[in-house]
Amino acid sequence: MNETVTTALALWGLPKANWKLIAARENQVFRADHNGVSYAVRLHRQGYRTDSELRSELQWMDAVAKEGLNVPAPIISTSNAFLHVVMGTQIDVLTWLGGEPVGATGKDLEITNRTELFTDIGREMARLHEVSDQWSYPEGFTRCSWDRAGLLGNNPLWGRFWENPTLSILDKDLFETVRKRADVELAAIEGSQDYGLIHADLVRENVMVDGGKLQLIDFDDGGFGFRLFDLATTLIKNLAEDDFAELRDALINGYRSVRHIDTSALDLFILLRATSYVGWIIPRMAEEGAQARNARFIITARRLAREYLNKKNS
Repeated sequence: MNETVTTALALWGLPKANWKLIAARENQVFRADHNGVSYAVRLHRQGYRTDSELRSELQWMDAVAKEGLNVPAPIISTSNAFLHVVMGTQIDVLTWLGGEPVGATGKDLEITNRTELFTDIGREMARLHEVSDQWSYPEGFTRCSWDRAGLLGNNPLWGRFWENPTLSILDKDLFETVRKRADVELAAIEGSQDYGLIHADLVRENVMVDGGKLQLIDFDDGGFGFRLFDLATTLIKNLAEDDFAELRDALINGYRSVRHIDTSALDLFILLRATSYVGWIIPRMAEEGAQARNARFIITARRLAREYLNKKNS
């Protein structure tokens, strides 16, 4: 790994940079310091994204950063490329953003000015959507699609959630039923939904606060999708908060301060986000802490699925 990082840094003209591992989640992220400037060096998980998908992600982030949003901006290498493959590993280098994440999944949200924060998140999310709609995609641009097939099809982006091997017979039946019902509903409304490029992972860890500045990081799962899915992703991690209703309203109001959105189907997308996590965890069952996360994902999805079906049957 040391050789991979040092080789990559040389490609960006940073051969003498000091570096250290910062995070090892889906990707490995290193901080490199050189001549008083810090950079984020990302080593991507093998097989998750194609080279074309990663170049497209970087082109998108570059365009968004140039429009004034606080996101990591890709750095061009000495050979004028955003992406290199070093010893079989896809690598890119981004500007380093300081600050701290607003919270961590699975823990109480310990922040002050809570509604103000969610208003700001909604505003920045809407700005991201607005800028993305105005941007002309470069030739060859390709990203994943969080469309109906990507959420409810035979092979959803994050896996066949109804086949999670830990599901009870009752839960399996529940998720198969809700998948069919949700697919029918989404098919009926998808043509009227706001759809375009979305971040798709604006959870607490990916929203950074640096003083009064809000920053959005980790576009790894960004692609084409329903804009309500972005709102749902932010909200689902806060369902257990006592003031969830106020946080939800603040997020929506912040979004609407920039652009209109019809939220009548928001509960459906919160459910779809919940079921996606039940699929996401399947190939990660052997990872540390996976059993607890899997149980939490199933409990949340089960509750939302039952509520959804009860409303449809009432």
